[in-house]
Amino acid sequence: MQISELSQRTGVSAHALRHYEKLGLLQPERRASGYREYTDAMRREVVFIAMSRSIGFSLKDIAAQLPAYRAGRLTFEQMVEAMQTRVAEIDGQIDKLKTQRRAVVSHIAWMHEQQRTYEAKKAQRLAAAQNGKAPWPSVKARAATASPAPGSKPARPAFVTPPRKARP
Repeated sequence: MQISELSQRTGVSAHALRHYEKLGLLQPERRASGYREYTDAMRREVVFIAMSRSIGFSLKDIAAQLPAYRAGRLTFEQMVEAMQTRVAEIDGQIDKLKTQRRAVVSHIAWMHEQQRTYEAKKAQRLAAAQNGKAPWPSVKARAATASPAPGSKPARPAFVTPPRKARP
C-alpha cells in the first residue's frame, strides 16, 4: 500500500510517517517508480507507534521497543511494566504541577494583598488632603551653616563650574 492509504488506515499523517521513516522506525520498500510500499505488518507497527505516542512515550523509547515488537518478543508483561513506569512518570509530573500551581495561587494572593495595601494608603492620602492636611510630612528648616573663617574663601560646591574667561 502507498503512504496515503497507510495514512488513511491508521489515522497517522503522511508527514508523520515520513518522519518515522527518517528516524528509522519504519523501513518501507521502494517501488521501481520510487514510491514507498508499506506492508500490512508495517500498518501494525504504525498503530503501535501511534498508540505509544498517544500515551506519552518518546520516539526514542518506542524505537528501543520496536525490534522486539516486530520479532514478536515483546511480551504482555513487558508492555504492562512499561506502561506502569509511564504512569509513575505522569504522577511525578502531576505532583510537580500541583506544587507549581500552589505557588502561583499564593503569589496571586500576595499580589492582591499588595494592591489592597496600596489602595488603602492612597485613600488615606486623599482623605488627608481633603481635610486640609498635607499628605506628606512637613519640611523642617535647615540649620544655618557656619560662616567661613575671616580671610578665607568660602568653599565652592563641587557641582558649580567656574566662570568662563571672556575671549578677546
